[in-house]
Amino acid sequence: MQVSNMISSKGNKVANQFVINDDYNNELYQSYHAIVAKRYPNGMVELDKKYWDYSRTTSKYRNMFLNETNQETNYKVKIGVYKLVDLNGEYNAPF
Repeated sequence: MQVSNMISSKGNKVANQFVINDDYNNELYQSYHAIVAKRYPNGMVELDKKYWDYSRTTSKYRNMFLNETNQETNYKVKIGVYKLVDLNGEYNAPF
């Protein structure tokens, strides 16, 4: 597993914004402590249903990770290209 800070448009490391390459060749975008997006080797993308559109900053770096605009991401969610799933295990807790 490899973790690296995202890089700003000015070439600086961005605090609390990470790209993770796991042992299965998946790429993940993490903002603070939450996984926001996961890209599989076949190009399929999953977004966390709670955090994918959490804040302006999260959206900005999610866009950088996916190399697209907010409009493109929203459209892909709407038509089902991107699945909204639980990437953080938060929705499996017993009640």
